Amino acid sequence: MESTLTPTDTPATSPATPRLPSADEIRRVPKVLLHDHLDGGLRPETIVELADAVGYQGLPGFANGKQPDPAELGAWFREAADSGSLELYLETFAHTCAVMQTREALIRVAADCAEDLAADGVVYAEVRYAPEQHLEGGLTLDQVVEAVNEGFRAGEARAAAKGQQIRVGTLITAMRHAARSREIAELANRYRDMGVVGFDIAGAEAGHPPTRHLDAFDYLKRDNNHFTIHAGEAFGLPSIWEALQICGADRLGHGVRIIDDIAVAEDGGVKLGRLAEYVRDRRVPLEMCPTSNLQTGAAVSYTEHPIGLLRRLHFRVTVNTDNRLMSGTTLSREFEHLVEAFGYTLDDLRWFTINAMKSAFIPFDERLALINDVIKPGYESVNRLRG
Repeated sequence: MESTLTPTDTPATSPATPRLPSADEIRRVPKVLLHDHLDGGLRPETIVELADAVGYQGLPGFANGKQPDPAELGAWFREAADSGSLELYLETFAHTCAVMQTREALIRVAADCAEDLAADGVVYAEVRYAPEQHLEGGLTLDQVVEAVNEGFRAGEARAAAKGQQIRVGTLITAMRHAARSREIAELANRYRDMGVVGFDIAGAEAGHPPTRHLDAFDYLKRDNNHFTIHAGEAFGLPSIWEALQICGADRLGHGVRIIDDIAVAEDGGVKLGRLAEYVRDRRVPLEMCPTSNLQTGAAVSYTEHPIGLLRRLHFRVTVNTDNRLMSGTTLSREFEHLVEAFGYTLDDLRWFTINAMKSAFIPFDERLALINDVIKPGYESVNRLRG
């Protein structure tokens, strides 16, 4: 398929230079987040306090019986994640998971998460976590899910008390290197009407193809449940193809390597391969996480991130945080980076946001209500204040 990029395809290249949104405007507009890991978004001060409470002495900087300074710990997480390797990036989670092994800790972390997202202007979020990673303190899988759900409801209530609106759904994740995906899929089904909106598999892609978990995916499809698959992050097109054509994923976690199936000629002509064409034509949502992709080596820079081309070609692109602690980011910050890199306007941010809301795993009428009653009015309000 051949096409040519023109100025009308790129909102930032209109004859009159558009007014770019400020950091405050980006924070105030309603946003939607589909790819955020609970164990990748803890507040550093919460990690320190929970480590003290459970007697965990493994945090970097722990010495002479004292836990590290929260600010220094936060900086360590960001530096450790800037490795350029997905495998090394994933090692940082050993510390966050270590302090998330009790009911009280899970409730607190989930409540903090909802509160932090709401403060950033996120009105709907799907936050994922792997229950199998929180069993060392004696909790059962069901108790883990119930504690996280309780925490999110508490965080939503705290946000509402501040006049901030947020709704959080959870994605139950199975680890792709483990052998519990069918059991975790059954867990997702049990709680699908109690805060859980879907299923995911995560972890290192290389050597762990999604097809190893076909039993779980087939089970979910038979019960008409939703699932996304981490694919096309550290591994290329075969991972994306398997996730879609063999496993039947509704969305792609990251999916940046779909760019490998797109050729751009010197004259601006673009040729989509069969897989890229399928992803675009079928409106497969791509859960893009720009800062995280730079850290793991899936992208070189913000200006060269595939999201720029994919947006111009009208793929169903969404913008996400992945791991707010490790990336030192928020959804507002991710948008700020893209505004600086590509000259995106409020209209572009609205487009990304509506893409995400359309792609959420809650019922259609609820998605439509959030688009029409919250997102569109929110953007209109900020536009009016601009004069």
